[in-house]
Amino acid sequence: MIQPTLLQTSSIKEKLQRSPVFLFVLYVSLSSFAVYGCMYGFRKPFTAASYEGYRLFGISYKVVLVIAQVIGYVISKFYGIRFIASMKPEKRASNILWLITIAWVSLLLFAIVPFPFNFIFMFVNGLPLGMIWGLVFGFLEGRRMTELVGAVLATSFIFASGLAKTVGKNLMLEFNINQWWMPFAAGAVFIIPLFISVWLLQQTPPPTEDDIANRTVRKPMNAEERKAFVKQFGAILIPVVLAYSLLTILRDFCEDFANELWNETGFQNNANIFTQTSTFISLLVLAIVGSFFIIRNNYKAFQLTYVVILFGFSLAVISTLLFQLHVISPLIWFVAATSGLYMGYVPYNCLYFERMLATFKVHGNVGFVMYIADAFGYLGTVIVLLLKEFVTIKYSWVNFFSLLFYVFAFVGMILIIIGARVSANTYKKFNFNQSIV
Repeated sequence: MIQPTLLQTSSIKEKLQRSPVFLFVLYVSLSSFAVYGCMYGFRKPFTAASYEGYRLFGISYKVVLVIAQVIGYVISKFYGIRFIASMKPEKRASNILWLITIAWVSLLLFAIVPFPFNFIFMFVNGLPLGMIWGLVFGFLEGRRMTELVGAVLATSFIFASGLAKTVGKNLMLEFNINQWWMPFAAGAVFIIPLFISVWLLQQTPPPTEDDIANRTVRKPMNAEERKAFVKQFGAILIPVVLAYSLLTILRDFCEDFANELWNETGFQNNANIFTQTSTFISLLVLAIVGSFFIIRNNYKAFQLTYVVILFGFSLAVISTLLFQLHVISPLIWFVAATSGLYMGYVPYNCLYFERMLATFKVHGNVGFVMYIADAFGYLGTVIVLLLKEFVTIKYSWVNFFSLLFYVFAFVGMILIIIGARVSANTYKKFNFNQSIV
């Protein structure tokens, strides 16, 4: 029984290797998008509920749940620095399935265990889910088309988050499933598509010789290799990781508390608002970031990424200012500001570190350095969440989001300009050393 399955799998991989580029890109893009999109069905539906009237530790219970899950996610990201960096390709698919199954079981326990103890299982839910991105992206990196397929994967962050919340809210509004059981029920909607899409993604063939020549070999990294990378490129990583941390905090707040913002601005009975807005943002970001595969020169693409991130920060600031001047509506403001946010955020996940490794001819993997950035980004989210709850300032959700967009965007732009400058200087030294050799 095992041998025919292996033969069939091998046949699919061989067909994909011989297929036209557009078919390969379509296959890998859709399968990776589906896997990561399904993951969101186990992570984000609970944010569509409000858990009003419930408090714990002196703060609202929804914030407790968000913090609990994010803390699990933070621990997962720090552990993932080693776990993802050393992951063998043949073990990626099975790990994805096991990790998401653990996350789903935790949602079942969240529904069964009564308040206030069930927040523990939201923490457990975050622990395995933080590993999924690195496992999925491992199938995509190191290819001439990585930006294109990676952009499709990255836009699943935007679209799937909205879809997961739409599913969650519809389960409550249309099927009268209570807010405790809703996250587990939403996971049930996504579990079969998840298994199918993971199997499809597993058929992806490894990078070709042409891919390797263009982007360098991608392989697991041991402890010494990881230390050497950080030592060599730490000056670049510090400002860009800090900027990414700001973007991660903004993104998490937009995803976790969009329901409260829409309720405050008159969209409380519109479950489809999440999907409608996220679909538009996904397509916009996909068009911009995905087009980078056209740029063959790795260094030019690497530096141009800074420009895209700067533009994203600028769009967030300008749209917020126009909203406060009553030039645009709340809907246009939030869509424009979050579009800017994702223009800054998405390049990190499919473009920036991919081209960084190719530019400096590093034989390693994107997952390692990406998990460094993610670990500190989600740690920042926890800190800001706690500050928001314990610093007693009267605010509306509109004012809170406006302040975040202003402060984080201005600081982020400064950090990105510093990062671009350091990168240029590092590249000059790298070229000088290469010419000596």
